[in-house]
Amino acid sequence: MRVRLVVTFVVVALVSAATATALAYRDARTAVLQRTQNAAVDDFRKQVGAVAVDFDLPPDQQSLSRFAAKVSERVGGKIVVARYQDLSATSDSFADTRSRITVELRAAVMTGDGAGFQRVRWRGEPYLIVGTPVMFADGDRRASGLEVYAITDLRAESEDTAALLDSVRAGIVPVVLLAAVLALLAAGTVLRPVRKLGRATRELAAGDLGSRVAVTGRDELADLARTFNDTADALQTSDAELREQEAKARRFVADVSHELRTPLAAMTMVATVLEEDADQLPPDAARAARTVGAETARLSRLVEDLMEISRFDAGAVRLNAAETDLADTVRASLALRGWTDRVRTDLREGVRAVVDRRRIDVIVANLVGNALRHGAPPVTVTLGTSRAADGEWVVLSVADHGPGLPPDARERVFDRFYKADAARTRGAADDSGQGSGLGTAIALENARLHGGTIEVTDMTDAADVTDVADTADAADAAGTTGVTDTGADGPWRGAVFTLRLPLRRTEEDAE
Repeated sequence: MRVRLVVTFVVVALVSAATATALAYRDARTAVLQRTQNAAVDDFRKQVGAVAVDFDLPPDQQSLSRFAAKVSERVGGKIVVARYQDLSATSDSFADTRSRITVELRAAVMTGDGAGFQRVRWRGEPYLIVGTPVMFADGDRRASGLEVYAITDLRAESEDTAALLDSVRAGIVPVVLLAAVLALLAAGTVLRPVRKLGRATRELAAGDLGSRVAVTGRDELADLARTFNDTADALQTSDAELREQEAKARRFVADVSHELRTPLAAMTMVATVLEEDADQLPPDAARAARTVGAETARLSRLVEDLMEISRFDAGAVRLNAAETDLADTVRASLALRGWTDRVRTDLREGVRAVVDRRRIDVIVANLVGNALRHGAPPVTVTLGTSRAADGEWVVLSVADHGPGLPPDARERVFDRFYKADAARTRGAADDSGQGSGLGTAIALENARLHGGTIEVTDMTDAADVTDVADTADAADAAGTTGVTDTGADGPWRGAVFTLRLPLRRTEEDAE
């Protein structure tokens, strides 16, 4: 904008100066030429009249030449041409007067009773030609037939006007420079508050809701600054209210979850006792006891998940990271839950990274648990590494051969409390058959805590499931076939959840 303002000012100044120069030159030239021709005409008429008083008509060639010479002397040595019918005499016999006295001027002098003039250029130089007829002095203003012409050199006047034009042109340069300086000053005055407003806007967009602009003056920029400040005040107030409400909601969830832990512990013990004695109870009572036990376990898991989510929201979660063998971690997680015989593994040995082992266990438990409960065998876990432009990554994939996920469910599978449709039993977001709907959300938060992410695709769309496909072919050869769902919205074959973590190592391991 600064450049545009300066260019605009300079162009306006240049156009104005050029226009003023042209007008001044025209007016000055006209005034100089008008003054010169008026003086020449008046003086020429006066001198011709004075000489013509003693001139006898009709003249001969000799007397006509004397007449022209005498008039030339009286008008300052100008070239004078006298004509009478067929006779013509010139005060300077060497001067070329034929091409300078035009036919139009002769016609005007012959038919008129006053002086006439015409400006001509001869050999590139300007001249003023003045002509006048000599009238009889008998009172009736009759033409005598004698015509007298004077040729006046206008080079001096032309040089004067040219000098004026040169001086005006020389003045354009400082005018343009002054316009550029004024443009810079004006641009600074205009753009300074605009820059401040832009900086405050960027700070506000970056999250600094306390950013404000100093308001000076009463112009449009000041009104804009006041509007910005009012908007920022309203935004800051709304943000403070939302933060306060969010904090209250988090505290409420955390407090409720904490308060529920004690009665849930007692309920869990009672439910456990009832489940152990369910075989000795009547069928209806046994069914009720098992239902109470299952729902109590589900409620306990929901409370634990809510407390975990509240810690993530409060920013109170910290990594307890150490260098870990990821293949051993995955095998330990599967063994702890009794899934070793139900899950096929293809784990690359020697993959070590600095991670929080407990949180990796939570991620594996959620992803594998979902695959076992909502998918179909074979369920395969693969572990490897990949290289990208931004570094080396750990890649852990959990694939099943169940109905998979429709596209709309894939977009929301990590939302809290999201329940997918019947294509995935109770819900793809559950971390168990009786899940809370928070399992995959917690898994994703743990992945992000490590600087990674979790992605979900179908086996037909997965880019890195070659090993999984080979395992599925082996399972088919053994007689264990996958399940293909062809629902109303279309076929989906298997879901693949892929965990990607940056491969961070200790300095010793990196060396």
